[in-house]
Amino acid sequence: MEWLCKYRIFAVRFVTIRINIMFKNFANSIKEIFGSKHKRDINTYMPAVDEILAHYDTCQSLSNDELRNKTLEFRRRIAQHLSAIDADIQAIIDEANNQEDLHEKEALFGETDELRKTRDKELEVILKEIMPEAFAVVKETARRFSENEELVVTATDHDRDLAAKSHKSYIRIEGDKAIWRNRWVAAGGDIVWNMVHYDVQLIGGMVLHDGKIAEMATGEGKTLVATLPAYLNGLSGEGVHVVTVNDYLAPSRLGVDRPYLRVPDAHY
Repeated sequence: MEWLCKYRIFAVRFVTIRINIMFKNFANSIKEIFGSKHKRDINTYMPAVDEILAHYDTCQSLSNDELRNKTLEFRRRIAQHLSAIDADIQAIIDEANNQEDLHEKEALFGETDELRKTRDKELEVILKEIMPEAFAVVKETARRFSENEELVVTATDHDRDLAAKSHKSYIRIEGDKAIWRNRWVAAGGDIVWNMVHYDVQLIGGMVLHDGKIAEMATGEGKTLVATLPAYLNGLSGEGVHVVTVNDYLAPSRLGVDRPYLRVPDAHY
């Protein structure tokens, strides 16, 4: 009987191993046919990467001022896209403010709440439309910063306000020009901008904009990735929050990104 028990145990283990091998082979076959989840996700974003790179090539022929003015162009396009619904919201607000009946007033403000939800969806539509061009502008700004110690642009009021602050050593005003340096101090250390977005970082930026998690190891460019959705969503004029995990990273990463994002007149 002892040998029979051992045989049964062996048979069960053998069958279990065979089943595991069969399932593994089946899973591998499915991956070969349909690809892994990671590969499918990458394939989803690659057409947008190609579009970004096409706009990036175009941006390289722009002057510094022309590149910077792309931010104003994006904001105008967003405002135009939202103009009708913004007018509807404002009309209802005006009507509610002139309404004496509290129940009617509350009902009107309830209408604006629903319209704002629709507006959020429309804002996402136009941001998605602008995204390839906006990411290209951020990438081109990064390239110019990495290849030049200084960038010269026509000074705006925003530039003059920044230059007037004694601790903003990365910008100065000379006549009607603003000169931006590619080095500054962040968290007590000297920073020299030397980063340009790789394709994988463009994908990371799109993943974050889609409200998903982009898992990246130390050194893979999380700080650089954050510049992309931060700039894109900042175009809406509704503010952007970049959240990080500890007290050191908060000032150091903000200190790295903020001066760079201010060059395209993003007002960060």
